[in-house]
Amino acid sequence: MLRSLRIKNFAVVEDVLFEPESGLNVLTGETGAGKSILIEALGFALGARGSSLWLRSGESRLQVEAAFDAADFSPEARTRFGILGERALIRREMDDSGKSRSFLNGHAVSAAILSDVGADLVDFHGQHEQQSLARESRHLEILDRFGGLEAERAAVAEAFERWSALNAEMASSRLSEEERAKRIDLLRYQVHEIESARLSPGEDEELEAALPRLKNGERLKSLATAAHEVLYDQEGSAAAGLLKAERTVSELARLDESLRVLSESLASARAAVEEAARDLSDYRSRLEFEPGKLDEILSRMEKISVLKKKYGPALADVLESHKRLSEELSRLEHSGERAEVLEEELARAAGVLDEVCLKIHQARLKNAKKLEGALAKEIAGLGFARARFSVAVEMEEGSYRRTGADAVEFMFCANEGEALRPMKDVASGGELSRLMLGLKTVLAKADRVPVLVFDEADAGVGAATARAVGQKLAGLGRFRQVLCVTHLPQVACWARTQYLVKKAAAHGRTVVALERIEGDKRLDALALMLGGRSATAASRKHAQELLENSVL
Repeated sequence: MLRSLRIKNFAVVEDVLFEPESGLNVLTGETGAGKSILIEALGFALGARGSSLWLRSGESRLQVEAAFDAADFSPEARTRFGILGERALIRREMDDSGKSRSFLNGHAVSAAILSDVGADLVDFHGQHEQQSLARESRHLEILDRFGGLEAERAAVAEAFERWSALNAEMASSRLSEEERAKRIDLLRYQVHEIESARLSPGEDEELEAALPRLKNGERLKSLATAAHEVLYDQEGSAAAGLLKAERTVSELARLDESLRVLSESLASARAAVEEAARDLSDYRSRLEFEPGKLDEILSRMEKISVLKKKYGPALADVLESHKRLSEELSRLEHSGERAEVLEEELARAAGVLDEVCLKIHQARLKNAKKLEGALAKEIAGLGFARARFSVAVEMEEGSYRRTGADAVEFMFCANEGEALRPMKDVASGGELSRLMLGLKTVLAKADRVPVLVFDEADAGVGAATARAVGQKLAGLGRFRQVLCVTHLPQVACWARTQYLVKKAAAHGRTVVALERIEGDKRLDALALMLGGRSATAASRKHAQELLENSVL
């Protein structure tokens, strides 16, 4: 779960610390108070596109830090980023030029990596964003997750990769001799070009790190020498002074035992200074000027840059291109030896692919009916009493992909008597949010994402439906940490923890404050949400009734 979110200089937020609890957490406050800014900041921390317009007026840098449980990260991510403790910290900054820097557990990472990692940590659902339910590409994934078809998907992907590789080999074998010879010449040139560079993983980053030391070598050496002289070389150095003091206090300690600890402290200090002097000496020796070294590194960086442009964009992509090109070259050079067995292997691979695609298609048809029934039950109380939902699964024979040969689309009709149509064409933003809420409830036990964020999932609904929305969110809170921005007391009353977001003036500037509210403060906040400029006895009584009746 998300343990803390620290936001600095983000829009009107100067410095706010948000520490959500497990279960359902709601953010309430007046329109424009800054509730959605907290959600935007979390999205930015997890790799979303940023804007320099977010930078607080008069500041040069904004920063967002998000701390998550280490267990929420995949084993691969924990190993890759050295996540050993109970928490992992994600930090992202942006300066006034729009340039951002990102760090995961102290490791510098790209925004793309944060986005990949963030997809496993937080699932965002906001009315004003292009939600995943509106994208047909997500429907297949949702259906398979509901049905627990991970093993079947893996079998299809493996069979597809085998079939694709053999198809590529078959296409290569059908080239004319002239075409094959031209392709072999090109591949040999490309493979040799990459091989001759003798690249190693991460080499470009190492060169980037070494460049400043070479550019500033003389200055670094001068400063290191000066520091070493102060510590050790010259008369009156720190080490010499400490040695003299140590001997004097040691003599005192023989006369007064109470000074024994001071004598030992001076000895430790002298040892630390001498060790620092040795480290500086070693550092200085590594800075010995090597004529031509800077030119050599710049030339090397230019060569790597050229290869990145041709085979990249990253160095890892260049190395992957070398592997792919080498494999193709090997296939072409030995195509004659393979021709007689290739057709048989391809036929067998196609048979296996047909079989696994048919198997997963049949499983999807069964799960589609189950999902339709489960979702209809969940959304009945969310303002969809007469709505219809259907999952269309069509197999396109011969149209193979890594996920099989199926096209899956969610169909929806909100009004009785109307025909089912693709969900993306007929569902409004508020309807999509509530449908996603119903789906999340259905998927809660199988879903691996630990944090769910709903930004105004209750938009455009009445009080009765809002109460059902709140109950569903609280139900999700049994399995996941849920963060929800809401304006409705019928939703807020279901929260385990409620936070009040408000604007205030301080030193002539607008600031956003965040307060966890309990007891009478929460009662007053709910009463104000019910209507009126101030909480009254009647509104407090109504708020108390909401709280008393909001227990799962």
